[in-house]
Order: sequence, then C-alpha cells, then structure tokens
Amino acid sequence: MMAAASQAVQSLRLQSLKLGGKTILKPLHLDVMPGRWTAIVGPNGAGKSTLLSALAGLLPFDGELSLQGRGWASWTSRERARSLAWLGQNEASADELSAEDVVMLGRLPHQAWLAPASAQDHAEVEQAMRQTQSWDWRERPLSSLSGGERQRVLLARALAVRAGVLLMDEPLAHLDPPHQSDWVQIARELVGAGVAVVSVLHELNIALQADLVVVMDGGSIVHQGAPHEPATHAALQQVFNHRLLILPLQGRWLALNA
Repeated sequence: MMAAASQAVQSLRLQSLKLGGKTILKPLHLDVMPGRWTAIVGPNGAGKSTLLSALAGLLPFDGELSLQGRGWASWTSRERARSLAWLGQNEASADELSAEDVVMLGRLPHQAWLAPASAQDHAEVEQAMRQTQSWDWRERPLSSLSGGERQRVLLARALAVRAGVLLMDEPLAHLDPPHQSDWVQIARELVGAGVAVVSVLHELNIALQADLVVVMDGGSIVHQGAPHEPATHAALQQVFNHRLLILPLQGRWLALNA
C-alpha cells in the first residue's frame, strides 16, 4: 500500500551510528517521500553510504526507522523485501548464473517457498531487463559481462522487485554517459509512478537533476533542499571546499571544478 503523497513512506531519526567503536553518523533526520527522487551527495567519508545502509535496515543504530508509518521491527523480512529494494556498491552475485536468473532473484519476495516463477514473475523480469537494455544478454552468465553491463543487470534485479522504495548506492558506477542518462529517465519514470527513489551519487551534475539534494559532511546532514535553491549551492560549495562552480545550463544546474 502506497503512502499518501503528503506523508513520508520512510522516516529515519538517528541519534548515532558507530562502526568499530567509531561514530560514523551523528544525529540526523531524513524523510523519504513517495514520488520523489532524493540524491545524497558529499565528499568521501561523509557518511553517505552508511546513511543509505541505515535506511535499508542493514546497520544497527541508536534511533528510529519506520516504513509506511510502521516501525521497522514490526515488519517481517518478506514484507520488507517486497516494499523496499536495494542496490548496493560492488554487490556480490553468483557469477555462474545467467543475467536473467540474477534479475529473477528480485522476484523471490513475491514467491512462495520453493515455488517456481510465475508468468507474472517472468513478465516483470523481462520488463525490468528491457528498461535497463539488458534483455539481449539474458542468457549470458554474469561473469561474462562488462562492469557496465553487470551494473545494468543488478539495476534490473532491483527494479524487478517493484517496491515502493528503491535505495541505490552509486548506481551509475561503470555506466557510460548515455546509460547514465537512461538511468535518470528510469528514475523519473519511477517517481512518476509514485515510487520513492533514493540514490547516493558522486556525479553532482546528475544529482542536481533530483527533486531533493541531501548534502552530507562529517557524518551529518548539513542541508536538504531543491537543486535550484541558492542554499543548496552554498552547502555544496561549503562541503567541497569552495572548489565548485555551479552554473545554470538550459534549465538545469551544472557543477564544474573551480
């Protein structure tokens, strides 16, 4: 069930997150809205990937996490897997599996235990692979694919879940510029259908096309705002040590090295 447009589909209120005894994230609050693309940006070591992992429920922390208005602990693992899809960095997958079988893994939350894939499962897998332009190599083993091809297959696996929330950590890794543009189009189609898309990005020019830019530094969120807001530009300038030029270009914003 999709949350109303005025309500957060996911909410994180975090006091602290420690790894190996070191504080990685400091107190922060982030609401994930349906039908909105949120881009998380910041310098290396800012805590971007850790924040996304906390949103996905993959790391323990001191605070509260809710999904569709319910506390995280009240969800079964299958319910979570149907409602929230995840694409992490450098994900390990069974290289001997075909690309199509890898994408079919995204349908497991919708299948009964040991049940064969249904016609709908196959249809969803084909649709996801066509969205990422990976259908033509569906029979090839994952090990035979290039880095960019592999990334498109893993994106298709996340899309095949058909979840209301899609969390992606550096989804543009290994993608050439045309396929980065294709990814933006997919993100736009998803938010148009009411999906909440959250992505950690190093590509600032892509991030500045999002609906909301979350700027991080030192384990904290220093700013949240639309890409056209002067305060967003100022926050980006601050965390990147004023080594950026942010300029308008044909209705968008472009970040250049100063």
